[in-house]
Amino acid sequence: MGNIKFVKEGQEVIAANGANLREKALQNGIDLYTFTGKMMNCGGYGQCGTCIVEVTDGIENLSPRTDVENRKLKKKPDTYRLACQALVNGPVSVKTKPSK
Repeated sequence: MGNIKFVKEGQEVIAANGANLREKALQNGIDLYTFTGKMMNCGGYGQCGTCIVEVTDGIENLSPRTDVENRKLKKKPDTYRLACQALVNGPVSVKTKPSK
């Protein structure tokens, strides 16, 4: 079990090991998307790159970056992940909609 702390929202949710970060956020009313992302998101398939989060703590408790993430996030810091591709395996803190 791992707790996901959404820093900007001041909200913490409980996730079973292997839970998808995007799904847990949406289930708990956490808004991952900017205006454009709301209109153009791919529904969690890793194709649009709009569900970016910044991991502020516990990055070791997420699954490794996927090939899709490596392509979409190649110019972003290593702490950036696509929520739709990240699986939670322990406590983690993330910032939604990180600054560019």
